[in-house]
Amino acid sequence: MKTLAPFLTSLVIAIWVVAIAIISVQNATPVSLKFLTFQSVQIPVGLFLAFSAALGLIVMAVLQPLWGLAGSGQGNSRLEDDAEFFVDDEDF
Repeated sequence: MKTLAPFLTSLVIAIWVVAIAIISVQNATPVSLKFLTFQSVQIPVGLFLAFSAALGLIVMAVLQPLWGLAGSGQGNSRLEDDAEFFVDDEDF
């Protein structure tokens, strides 16, 4: 059961990579992004999507351990609640 989560994560990432590859092949024309007064250089849409996906993966990989540290003070009571919830009825 523990191998299911990494498999599903890999599957989702693989689907995203394939989708980005298909979009980048179909939209090879360069585009320029504009935000307020800033304008980027012209890059293909697929390259922009690949950079955005990579940046999102990196940011989430950095933030997940920080969320774990923020909730570590409440972790003990949560584990105790889980232990009380998963009581085997056959012992009674």
